Amino acid sequence: MLAEMRIQGLGVIDDATLELDPGLTVLTGETGAGKTMVVTGLSLLGGGRAEASRVAEGASRAVVEGRFARTGATALELAEEVGAEADEDGTLIAVRTVSADGRSRAHLGGRSVPVGVLGRLAEATLAVHGQNDQLRLLRPADQRALLDRYAGDAVAKPLAAYREIRAEWQAVSAELRERRDNARRLAQEADMLRHGLTEIEAVAPQPGEDRELVEEAKRLAAADDLREAAGLARGMLSGSDDGETPGAVGLVGEARNRLHSGADPDLAALDPRLGEALAVLTDVAGELSSYLDRLDADPERLAQVLSRQAELKALTRKYAADIDGVLEWAARAQERLAGLDTSDEALAALAARRDALATDLAGHATALGAARVEAAGRLAADTTAELGGLAMKDAELHVSVAARTATGPDTTDALLVDSRWVVAGSDGVDEVELRLVPHPGSAPQPLHKGASGGELSRVMLALEVALAGADPVPTMVFDEVDAGVGGRAAVEIGRRLARLAARHQVIVVTHLPQVAAYADRHLVVQKRRGEGVTRSSVRTLPETDRIVELARMLAGLDDTDTGRAHAEELLAAARTHRAEDRAAPRRRRRKG
Repeated sequence: MLAEMRIQGLGVIDDATLELDPGLTVLTGETGAGKTMVVTGLSLLGGGRAEASRVAEGASRAVVEGRFARTGATALELAEEVGAEADEDGTLIAVRTVSADGRSRAHLGGRSVPVGVLGRLAEATLAVHGQNDQLRLLRPADQRALLDRYAGDAVAKPLAAYREIRAEWQAVSAELRERRDNARRLAQEADMLRHGLTEIEAVAPQPGEDRELVEEAKRLAAADDLREAAGLARGMLSGSDDGETPGAVGLVGEARNRLHSGADPDLAALDPRLGEALAVLTDVAGELSSYLDRLDADPERLAQVLSRQAELKALTRKYAADIDGVLEWAARAQERLAGLDTSDEALAALAARRDALATDLAGHATALGAARVEAAGRLAADTTAELGGLAMKDAELHVSVAARTATGPDTTDALLVDSRWVVAGSDGVDEVELRLVPHPGSAPQPLHKGASGGELSRVMLALEVALAGADPVPTMVFDEVDAGVGGRAAVEIGRRLARLAARHQVIVVTHLPQVAAYADRHLVVQKRRGEGVTRSSVRTLPETDRIVELARMLAGLDDTDTGRAHAEELLAAARTHRAEDRAAPRRRRRKG
């Protein structure tokens, strides 16, 4: 939950700290006092869009800091992922800064993070509901998402299975269309690849063969020069064949004989070293002889090497810079060619695979639709029961689930389910619509036709209460969702919000005293003027000041005994209702 929030330099708020109750916190204040800035701060803390215009006039930046206490495993895993540090009790500090030039920065647990990280944190901890949410509630896609959220795993699991099969079905269908629609182009590409592979296979190059041939050609072309150099070197070591010219081997041998003829021990000590030199020279002379025996100027072999090089160069001019690249091209061509089979047999096999996947997908779509229908009945019943307590006792909410009809098999993503062509979208084949029956005898109407602004606010609140058990988000924020509501309905909205606060932390921005009376903690945004500039602060109201604030909200009756008496009556009624609501579960448990 969000235990505390500090706002600095945001709109008309200079510096304010909001200590939030784990239950129901209500925020009130005069029009223009800055209540909206509190919601804006919550939005920024949740990774919302930053606007330079929100920075207070004269301030260099706006800062919103939130302390999230008793965070769940998802939030702590996110913190660990980005290197943020939580306190020993699991508390996380999130900070969002917006400079006057529009630049934005985010921090989590003392670590600078992308703004998207705060968005992910908000998904796990914070849900902000405003009047714009009522407009989103009118969109079919959002109505389907709401039902899926209520259903939980009962829909999430078949939906995941459906999406997995649908992705494969789409891929196979797209490949089949491509092969059929581009058969001529693909056939031409296949012919080109086959021609290249045939040409390469005819030459049959080996890895690194071009480099080896270059070295061999150099040796063959220089055979005479190499023979002359090796022969001269061997003669210098071994001497001439007629023995007239001594070589280095003979001279070293003669030097050893001279040393042996002397009687001086110092000369004799040099003999081993000369012996080592003689051994090396003898070995080199022998290797030169072997080299000369192997070296043979072979014009025919040189011609073969040059011819083979010409064949390989013909391939490297077309397919790659060297033979290794040519072989890589051939491997890729073989793989591509395997996917370009446009024969009747290949197309028939692909069509059979597509049809099998379509049958499988239809089964998953049916299972997903059945899970939604079951959840729709429960959601309708739960929400209708809540509407009864929101001064709409004769109203009913219907949740319809119906497959989207496709015009025919040629429609994009058309799928045959139970002998009907339907559109298989990413979220299934179902369309979900919330319809309101405002009073007995009236026909169910879509929400945008059958509900007024006040009724729409109550429908949304009733849905949130019904969803509370399935919603893992611990903190819910409601920004004037009670707009257009008054009288008994306003009292019931306050009571429902208090019930919701038994399972969630609830933060409400309201202009209705009937709602504010149910608060566990009452915060008020107050304006003050100084040097021609309006600024606002936020303070927690003690019980005595709550009566004054509620009286002010009652049409400005804060300075009259009647207004205060009415405010005290509202508070007393709220306490009674909350006591009854707390006692009801205990009574049900005793009966059970």
